[in-house]
Amino acid sequence: MSPVTGPVPVAVVGPTAVGKSDLALDLAEALDGEIVNIDAMQQYRGMDIGTAKLPPAQRRGIPHHQIDVLDVTETATVAQYQVAATADIERLRAAGRTPVIVGGSMLYIQGLLDDWRFPATDPQVRARYEALLTEIGVGALHRRLAEVDPAAAAAILDTDGRRIVRALEVVEITGQPFAASAPVIGEPRWGTRILALDRETAELDERIARRTRAMFADGLVDEVAALAEIGLRDGVTARRAIGYAQVLAALDGEYDLAHAEELTFIGTRRYVRRQRRWFRRDHRLIWLDAAVGDLTARAVAALGDPPA
Repeated sequence: MSPVTGPVPVAVVGPTAVGKSDLALDLAEALDGEIVNIDAMQQYRGMDIGTAKLPPAQRRGIPHHQIDVLDVTETATVAQYQVAATADIERLRAAGRTPVIVGGSMLYIQGLLDDWRFPATDPQVRARYEALLTEIGVGALHRRLAEVDPAAAAAILDTDGRRIVRALEVVEITGQPFAASAPVIGEPRWGTRILALDRETAELDERIARRTRAMFADGLVDEVAALAEIGLRDGVTARRAIGYAQVLAALDGEYDLAHAEELTFIGTRRYVRRQRRWFRRDHRLIWLDAAVGDLTARAVAALGDPPA
C-alpha cells in the first residue's frame, strides 16, 4: 500500500491554560483544516468543565476529532490513542484537509509524532501492581519504582499512579529501564510542524487561577457528582484527572470544596511546570509568546511554506 500523502499536519502544543485552543481554531480556518485533540482527558464524554473542553457552539463549525470518544469507566492509553489519531490524520490528509493537532498531553504527543512502539502489556503483571497501588498507596509504590528504576521515578510524578504502575510493568516484562522503550526525538511523523506556546510564569499562574475559579463557579462540582453516578470512581484514568480527583475527595468528605479548589490550582500549576520542562527539551518546537499580539499571523509566518 502506498503511503498517504496530503497536507502537512500542524501541531499546537504547550502548557495548560496558555491559549492553545483559540490559535488552533484560527489555524484550522487559515489552512482549511480540522482539529485533532491530543489532550488525554478531553477524550472523555462528560468531562467538559474540568478539562476546559471547547463547547461545540464555540468550535466555529470546525470538526473536532478524538474528543468525547471514551466513557469515564474506560482506561485511556497512549497506544490506543495513537492508533485512532493516526487513522484520523491519514484520512484528513487523503481528503486534502490539514490536521491541526492541539493539546498538552506530553506522552500522547510523543507517542503520535514519534511513532512510539509500545512494549507489550501483561494483564496479570499490570493487575498485580494496580492491586499493590491500592494496598500501599501511590507514594509507597513510587518509592518502589525508585528502587528498581531511579530514572523513571525521577521523571514520573509521585502522584501519578497509572504511570508508576505502567513503568513497573514494563521494567518487569522487559528487564530494562522504562526509558529504554521511549522513542528518540527525530523527524516528526508526516513532517508535522510543531508550534509551542508559552507565557511569562506569573501571567500563566494567574490564568491558571482564573481558570480554576471559573471551573468551580461554572459547575465543576455538579459535573463530577453526575459523572460519579455513572462510574467515575471506577475509572482507572478519568477519576485521577486534576480537578476531578480533588472534587471526588471533597464529595467523599476528605476536605471541603474550598480546599478542593485550592488543591486543583496547586495541582494544575505543578503539572504546568512539568509540561514546560518536558517541552523545552524538544528541539523541533517553534516557540511563540502567546501574550504578544497578532499571534495567528506570527504563527502562520513561523510555519512558512510546508516541505515539498
